[in-house]
Amino acid sequence: MPTTRVTRLAGKQRHDRDALDRLLDSSRICHVAVDVDGFPTVFPTAFARDGDVLLIHGSTGSPWMRRLARGAPISVAVTALDGIVVARSAFESSLHYRSAMLFGAASPLTGDVQARALDLLTEALVPGRLSEVRRPTSRETAATLVLGLPIEHWSLKVSDGWPEDDPDDVAGPAWAGVVPLTEAAGSPLPAPDLRRGVVVPSSVSRLTSPDGIAQPSSRQPSK
Repeated sequence: MPTTRVTRLAGKQRHDRDALDRLLDSSRICHVAVDVDGFPTVFPTAFARDGDVLLIHGSTGSPWMRRLARGAPISVAVTALDGIVVARSAFESSLHYRSAMLFGAASPLTGDVQARALDLLTEALVPGRLSEVRRPTSRETAATLVLGLPIEHWSLKVSDGWPEDDPDDVAGPAWAGVVPLTEAAGSPLPAPDLRRGVVVPSSVSRLTSPDGIAQPSSRQPSK
């Protein structure tokens, strides 16, 4: 199992499981790395967290998903970009981010556990949507592979400080600070074949409201 100890900028490592859960619960995309035919390959995919398990899903026809289902070791990366650190020098310019790496092997979920996981994945993308759409058919469920990765071996790195400029640069004329970044949803675009009279559902309305997308922490950068 790879080490979970951060070696570069080790002071940014966090061991707070609650902080990890907040990152996972506010993110929709992860990147799964697995060996495919001798090459390290990364696949972006949607995910959700169910307690101590990370859920991902895909087609039963997907070669890399089938490889994961057979227990291939994987690593999963989840990153949130929270701001741009504008330093007085190009060298010290950087980013505010929260980045997690999870390691292990995933297992296929079946039966009621699989059905619950699919519900959680749907709700993770658009909270409240599950009550507005039809349930998956048995054929759709059979074509879907759902995997669970235990959240046991992980590391979390957080960069949230101010620019660390040299004294000579601090005394100079260049501006320095932090530009916060947030994720925002735009106005919903109706499908071209949407029936006339079908209105935007409450789940989508909530998603596109000013507070509908999870925002990074509003705290001031650490000193």
